[in-house]
Amino acid sequence: MAAANEEEAAVKYVWEGAIPLQIHLHKSEVASHPAPPPALVLAPRIGYLPLLVPLIKPYFKDSLPPGEDSIWFDYKGFPLKWYMPTGVLFDLICAEPERPWNLTIHFRGYPSNVLIPCEGEDSVKWNFVNSLKEAAYIINGNCKNVMNMSQSDQEDLWTSVLNGDLDAYTRLLPKLKMGNIEDEFSRKEGLPSPISQQGGTETDVAVQVKTARIPVRLYVRSVNKDFENLEDAPEIDTWDEISYLNRPVEFLREEGKCFTLRDAIESLLPEYSGGRAQTSGEEEADGSQETRGEIKMVRIQGIEMKLEIPFSWVVNNLMNPEFYLHISVLVKSPQR
Repeated sequence: MAAANEEEAAVKYVWEGAIPLQIHLHKSEVASHPAPPPALVLAPRIGYLPLLVPLIKPYFKDSLPPGEDSIWFDYKGFPLKWYMPTGVLFDLICAEPERPWNLTIHFRGYPSNVLIPCEGEDSVKWNFVNSLKEAAYIINGNCKNVMNMSQSDQEDLWTSVLNGDLDAYTRLLPKLKMGNIEDEFSRKEGLPSPISQQGGTETDVAVQVKTARIPVRLYVRSVNKDFENLEDAPEIDTWDEISYLNRPVEFLREEGKCFTLRDAIESLLPEYSGGRAQTSGEEEADGSQETRGEIKMVRIQGIEMKLEIPFSWVVNNLMNPEFYLHISVLVKSPQR
């Protein structure tokens, strides 16, 4: 029972996770004197930056110059992609977490050479639903369960995510019939799977246990400079430093062997697998560390993960509402 409560707590952690933001209006757009103080906002990890605009814009409205809004955010001059969950942006860009996270909001000068256009909530909703369809196709081989949802159910699903309402979201899950994988930890403890706890039928669960393809979005930030502590990691300068992999993980179960987070990451990043890479903190046996790549950090939902954790537990408890598992990885590039 204690373990079951821990799994429920993990899902609740994902939905209730938030990042304190201190949002500054860019100095070139300040049309009042004195300049307004920064706005303080608590941003949901599973949310998206454009969804905060209705809270932020009224705060700055008396300081804005005339003109048409084209809203975007940056961190130390680095434009932030609006279609990535806020928690993923934070985990990826701030190797050493900064609290509050100081961001700058712009209402003019949209950097269309870096960011794709955003039309506010409608664009974010489209991005979410499209990702949900992609995840359904990966898991089930088709997205008909998402396509067949009534307009009302789709709206309710989006509203549950918008409001961070886990109970409302959970009530709609059986209609999606999304797959899941049997959690080795739960199996050993004789616990029900997270899906069965969320209201799926026994038939649904039987189908879900067979699923072997996991929707994963892997963000790999590569740095050339070596460092011991995350606080010493160099600041990010350009999106060219980040590789983005939108690729399913083939969940492989072998008798007597647990498929771990390490196995999943190495399947996506073979250049950092086996003898060709090490994890930060591991000893290099042959003294050739300088020639090899090194995984400095793996972070999911703000948690720095141990790579030996069962991948099934990570998937069942830490994925985002659109059924993607977002993994942020910081690596030291191999020296050639």
